[in-house]
Amino acid sequence: MTAVPARGPAGTVSHRLAVEAMATRFELIVEGDDPAALHAAGEEALAVITRIESRLSAFQPQSDIAWINGRAGQGPVKIEPRLFALLQRCVALSAATDGAFDITVGPLMHAWNLSGGVTREAGDAPNLPSTEQVAEARSRVGSEHLHFDPHASTIRFGRPGMRIDLGAAGKGYAIDEAIASLRANGVPGALLHGGTSSVHALGRPIDREVWQVAWNPPGGRGRLFPLHDGALSVSAAHGKAFTRNGRQFGHVIDPCTGWPADRAVSAIVTGPGSLECDALSTALLVLGADWLPTLRARFPGYGGAVAATGAAPDRSERADR
Repeated sequence: MTAVPARGPAGTVSHRLAVEAMATRFELIVEGDDPAALHAAGEEALAVITRIESRLSAFQPQSDIAWINGRAGQGPVKIEPRLFALLQRCVALSAATDGAFDITVGPLMHAWNLSGGVTREAGDAPNLPSTEQVAEARSRVGSEHLHFDPHASTIRFGRPGMRIDLGAAGKGYAIDEAIASLRANGVPGALLHGGTSSVHALGRPIDREVWQVAWNPPGGRGRLFPLHDGALSVSAAHGKAFTRNGRQFGHVIDPCTGWPADRAVSAIVTGPGSLECDALSTALLVLGADWLPTLRARFPGYGGAVAATGAAPDRSERADR
């Protein structure tokens, strides 16, 4: 972690801190009038992120998720209450997005060799699986096949070979928890992002009324999003795109088809929570601009925008904040 203090107006101070976690860089700005307290609160918030990574990463053998993936196919696995609640939230989000966001997409990511982590060696390239391989992997995907027992606090896989992967939700959850830590420690203003794709603002900056976050989708119009006590998440197909047989594929897999999403090149969602923004931006990328009215209806307080495929302009005019 690093911190670089800077002075703001009227004696306020801005601290910048950073940490590497979840295969990305988290950067935090904390602002207020007590330098020592700000620094301590910022360090604690980033420590929250690294602790959550150790619990939620599917690629760390000692993590809670690795424990579940290795045992829940044979029978019920007891998990601690916070993780139980998180997984139930994710399953509810999967149902509300018609399966476009799904934490059991792991077998498909493996079939395309897009899993990353310890299961993928340096230099490995994404794979172009056969139709049969995609169908086989899809048979092991579906949040409806996760069986929860709230009385025993257990989870069980309903199909063999299932695998939980929180890659589209874990970062947002960690950011929410870090923001909660900052708020509990009395930090009046902060901006936290993970890899620039997930951003959460606490309060207001010392020199403006709101935090401003820019979105510049490929082939679309750039746009500024004002944030005040809210979150923003971007999902994009182009960041880790690859080409096979003259066709370009993105790295976000549609759990319902088993193939890379191709209805949009980028999607952005804003709203109160980072976990929901992460999940909903993934779903919006998969489902495309036509799903925007449904998103707004099912998730009050959330809105978004879509950059369509090709060189078409973004569809932000169809999205409310």
